[in-house]
Amino acid sequence: MTSISTAGHADVHAVPKVKTRNLSLDRARTFLTLVVLLHHAVIPYTYFGHTDPKYFFGFDMIVLATDSFFMAMFFFLSGLFAWPGIARKGPLNYLQDRLFRLALPFVICAFTVIPIAYYAISLRHHPEIGFSEFWWTTITKGPWPSGPIWFLWVLLGFDLVACLLYRLSPNMLDPIDRLSLHGRRRPAVFFAVMLAVTAAFYIPGLVHYGPSSWFQFGPFSVQHGRVMLYATYFFFGAGIGVQMMDRGLLAADGRMAKVSWDWFILALVPYCLLWVLIFIKREILGNPSPLPDWYEGLYAICFTVFSVAIMFLILAYFLRFKHSGWSLLDPMQGDAYGMFLVHYPIALWLQYWLFDYDLPAIVKATVGFVLTVTFSWALTRALRQIPGAKKVL
Repeated sequence: MTSISTAGHADVHAVPKVKTRNLSLDRARTFLTLVVLLHHAVIPYTYFGHTDPKYFFGFDMIVLATDSFFMAMFFFLSGLFAWPGIARKGPLNYLQDRLFRLALPFVICAFTVIPIAYYAISLRHHPEIGFSEFWWTTITKGPWPSGPIWFLWVLLGFDLVACLLYRLSPNMLDPIDRLSLHGRRRPAVFFAVMLAVTAAFYIPGLVHYGPSSWFQFGPFSVQHGRVMLYATYFFFGAGIGVQMMDRGLLAADGRMAKVSWDWFILALVPYCLLWVLIFIKREILGNPSPLPDWYEGLYAICFTVFSVAIMFLILAYFLRFKHSGWSLLDPMQGDAYGMFLVHYPIALWLQYWLFDYDLPAIVKATVGFVLTVTFSWALTRALRQIPGAKKVL
């Protein structure tokens, strides 16, 4: 798996509980969890992460879309619950809860889930190595990849910053809150402001670092060029959550849920332009490294517009159908965080097993996705039966 396969995961599920559940947000986070599993199921059969001899261009379309938004959106959804959680519990108690909910799973997964997952990749190149030798080499000499769990420590860092900001002033995010209240009637204004701020923080980082530069220290890793992008999403979410979020941009009866076709067009146009730029890079520029600054800048602009627009589209969809009765996503809501934590070794070992079968890429990816969902859900259900496990999972 290439580094892009770890670029889009999120512990939006590790948010503090609130008194009133928001069904649309619950469904949105569960939907995004399934998108994470889909992303990992199809990436071996793409140009981006071609680790299997089979290939299907449709999966490139999926990976380009998912990698461009779902990570940022998970930070946004996680941020929604940060400010009210800090206000209710106090910064120290809130941070203590986050250590238990984020740091503990990170440590456990770094020493168990991640080595088990990457052992499947190692066997493809070094079939003679035993797991104990691989595990010891990983944690002592490295590389020690983080897979999807890198999101946990980054989110914990944002939570720490949020606690510090709250101690400085509980009213620090009031401007975003007021913008959210205004966005109930005019969501386009919120969209424009969020897009401008996101672009201002993301584009310089991408141009400077490029798309493939990662900070790496043991199991701690994150893309250099995307750190500030994720931070803007998190704090915009936190600003919306300052007061009752159902009175602002995310109000079920607000304007945002009634203009979903607008968000669709706003997402489709930059997505198509991303493919135009990819064609230029491969067929005209010849995949140079590094890419010209003008190219990185144009790509970052299209990326940013698509990322914000598709997030608005997904939120608008789930807000519109908030009271649409039972959903297939509902039974998974309580298990979504656990599925995110345990799915990666399941996905990679299924790909290892499917590698030698002469099957079309669509068949391999479908089998991998369905079994990854099934096994990770069943394993999470079993783990949550352990006393005290539900407080973490």
